[in-house]
Amino acid sequence: MENAMRISDRISYFNPKDREAGALLQADLIRRIQMQKKDSQQVVVLCVGTDRATGDCLGPLVGHQLMTSSYYKVFGTLSQPVHAGNLTQTMAEIYRSFREPFVIAIDACLGSADHVGYVTVSSMPLFPGQGVDKELPPVGDISITGIVNFTSETNFNTIQTTRLHTVMELSSYIACGVEDSVRYFAKHAATT
Repeated sequence: MENAMRISDRISYFNPKDREAGALLQADLIRRIQMQKKDSQQVVVLCVGTDRATGDCLGPLVGHQLMTSSYYKVFGTLSQPVHAGNLTQTMAEIYRSFREPFVIAIDACLGSADHVGYVTVSSMPLFPGQGVDKELPPVGDISITGIVNFTSETNFNTIQTTRLHTVMELSSYIACGVEDSVRYFAKHAATT
């Protein structure tokens, strides 16, 4: 299997265990940012999830790792998670605070058993809560998901019993990819 398995131009899969996975994720994110972001847009990273369920803490872990960057604003950390109960209010705050934000949305998801541990990147919005039958508004200009476990008949229990090791590996990989991509893009845009 290739390092990045491209289903279409809209979604890519990455296996963080592959040797070139970091560079491929960065290249894919840079390409998507260049194609979609206007120069005037401020980058906002929205990390969705809660620290109360192992599988769902992917977003807050990524946000925690990214919160000190000066290249973008982060919403959703371990200390201040963005979840089903406050997502709508957080989106309103983002659009109040930034004239025209470019939102990179990050969340955990469930998938097929052979894709557990993979990361997806999409040029479409994120649909948070789908795996546990919650109806939440779509968010993001670009979405990143970490496939933390497999889909089952009891998705709510599956997300609760996901291995923390899987979530930690995915969160580190995603955080590095976002940081490197946005920093590269910001520096390159400043010199042109």
